[in-house]
Amino acid sequence: MNFQKKILVTGGAGFIGSHVVRRLVNKYPNYLILNADKLTYAGNLENLIDVDYKENYEFIQLDITNERSVNELFEAHQFDGVIHLAAESHVDRSISNPGEFVMTNVVGTLNLLNSCRAQWNGNFNNKVFYHISTDEVYGSLGDTGLFYETTAYDPRSPYSASKASSDHLVRAYFHTYGMPIKISNCSNNYGANQFPEKLLPLMINNINENKPLPVYGKGENIRDWLWVEDHAIAIDLIFHEGVLGETYNIGGHNEWKNIDLIHLLCDIMDRKLNQAIGTASSLITYVTDRAGHDMRYAIDASKIYNELGWKPSVTFEKGLEITVDWYLNNKEWLSRVTSGAYQSYYKKQYKSE
Repeated sequence: MNFQKKILVTGGAGFIGSHVVRRLVNKYPNYLILNADKLTYAGNLENLIDVDYKENYEFIQLDITNERSVNELFEAHQFDGVIHLAAESHVDRSISNPGEFVMTNVVGTLNLLNSCRAQWNGNFNNKVFYHISTDEVYGSLGDTGLFYETTAYDPRSPYSASKASSDHLVRAYFHTYGMPIKISNCSNNYGANQFPEKLLPLMINNINENKPLPVYGKGENIRDWLWVEDHAIAIDLIFHEGVLGETYNIGGHNEWKNIDLIHLLCDIMDRKLNQAIGTASSLITYVTDRAGHDMRYAIDASKIYNELGWKPSVTFEKGLEITVDWYLNNKEWLSRVTSGAYQSYYKKQYKSE
């Protein structure tokens, strides 16, 4: 079959990546979507079982830190575009093992940039290297203010420092070599298929199992929350219509203190599980705060709205209901991904005071 475009999605078996891959495969039957993923603990091909049979979808297991493997992939395929999502993304893990984050997020991005540059060889017409990043590169906000695309970088964790480094590399290739790049920085994502080291699926899973709900410090840290389906829509839009060399902030317009969010989630879970309100919240347990824990993130997403017409499609409350329903209807998925090595990591990470 002849395809109009051949798009490489890195990290496509992960949380955000699987939603992006599914959207592209279903929306663009004339595109070949090649999903390259290392399949670490957070990469799960079960996330894409519904598109695995499609003619315009292929999977290849790939470690982007392996320069030779990346070069061989590009030699085998003439890609028109790259959507780069592959990354180590959990702050706690970056504190325990910063070197792994530098290798994946910095060296891996460098390998992809070099392979793109070599394959495209200055012929950048209709080519795109789209790098997905995070709002954490901007540092921490006080009680007021927002992150803009022009906000100076001030990363505070090995994770955010590694993502900031990769962002700078991508921009450097645009200015130095004319590489056709785009970048987006998103707020905290939530939704189906998220590995339960992250806040919402962790809490949902623990409520299901009547386990303590570990809350860092006093739970007063504030985050902006973005439904993953809305993020996938924004990525699709930026890839096709965004301006080369530009950065777009993607936020959900949903600032919540962690503790308030957890209480809201607990009430939803109590209702869904037909148990007395307050049952789930009684499991809240405060644990030692994370080192270098940023107090507040908040994104100004007016640029992507004004230039591309994107805005969140659901309220946070609606998105959270949809998310809770998915996890409650997919308890076997949760059980499978929380077995084995994850249990050892969990016990080490969330020691109560």
